Amino acid sequence: MSSSVSPFVRAYDVSREDFREQTAEERYGIPENFLEIEIRNPQFHGNGRTKYVDYEIVCNTNIPAFKLKTSTVRRRFSDFEWFRDALERESTRVNIPPLPPKVYFNNRYSDEVVEQRRQSLERFLQIVAGHPLLQTGSKILCPFIQDPNFSRDTY
Repeated sequence: MSSSVSPFVRAYDVSREDFREQTAEERYGIPENFLEIEIRNPQFHGNGRTKYVDYEIVCNTNIPAFKLKTSTVRRRFSDFEWFRDALERESTRVNIPPLPPKVYFNNRYSDEVVEQRRQSLERFLQIVAGHPLLQTGSKILCPFIQDPNFSRDTY
């Protein structure tokens, strides 16, 4: 039998230092870049035809494109609709995901519907905020997520 080594198999020396065990800090420390977006605490406002729900957006990040490391703002569904349309106009190179459909029925303020919408808006915002082209190229992404005084009229 031949003792030749296949040219496709690489011999590794496991005694080398680059195979050392990770430290606890390396395993569980803060990652180089992180972005956490949470939508929570839906609140009802108004009565009758003027009733609406807004949601709290909490952002924690160390990504340089975001001006604040931690922020909390409130936005309503119509703000998200405007935001999505503005992102599509602003960035033709990025496919912006859809929002959950608008609910027109009497149960649109039920706990179940509000929770489903909250989850869908959170997923939408996590996808959009995590996109590198939008992080560096969008003028409205960071203000929408972080500026409590955000106004559509400014953009």
